[in-house]
Amino acid sequence: MKRTTKIALAASVALAAMATTAGLQAQQSAMTFFITSAGSGNGGNLGGLEGADAICQKLATAAGAAAKTWRAYLSTTGAKSVNARDRIGRGPWQNAKGEVVARTIDDLHSDKNNLNKQTALTETGQVVNGRGDKPNMHDILTGSSPEGRAVGGGEKDTTCNNWTSADAGSAIVGHHDRQGLDQSPPALSWNSSHPSKGCSQQALVSTGGNGFLYCFASN
Repeated sequence: MKRTTKIALAASVALAAMATTAGLQAQQSAMTFFITSAGSGNGGNLGGLEGADAICQKLATAAGAAAKTWRAYLSTTGAKSVNARDRIGRGPWQNAKGEVVARTIDDLHSDKNNLNKQTALTETGQVVNGRGDKPNMHDILTGSSPEGRAVGGGEKDTTCNNWTSADAGSAIVGHHDRQGLDQSPPALSWNSSHPSKGCSQQALVSTGGNGFLYCFASN
């Protein structure tokens, strides 16, 4: 192969790579939904809602979507309970590859949503391990009912003490891959599958998670 041909071929490959990178960056800047590629590292202690939102904002910023206001999909309980669905705007929401996961808040909490293992991607567009993968990381922290509301009124903790505990308590999690031990509705729920075994990082991992969150652009 002549030197000029090699140079032309290398330039063509470089331009294609640049175009692909530019396209991905454009999609990520338009992204309005993702699963975090990392949690707090301290189990269910996220630093409260403010700390959880900061995790979403930091990861979104690193992925090129800093212009939006990001909120973690989490509920809290108690005298001033907060519903996850009331924190995240009105939609529509799309992942890092431009795929729409839900058009409205009502669609998000119905069979009309498009959330599954192939669409519930990280901020960099990566698939999150699900049931059958090693390790399984399909448990996503929510503390919410299937309707996206706080679950209170009982003695059992459902939010790791409103996202400040890394030891005592428990948290409701959802399955981003819509898979579980059986095909019952809870196992298929993206936001309200079951309580975690505990709130420590080890407990979250042993249940089938890694302390990951759903993040939505609220504006």
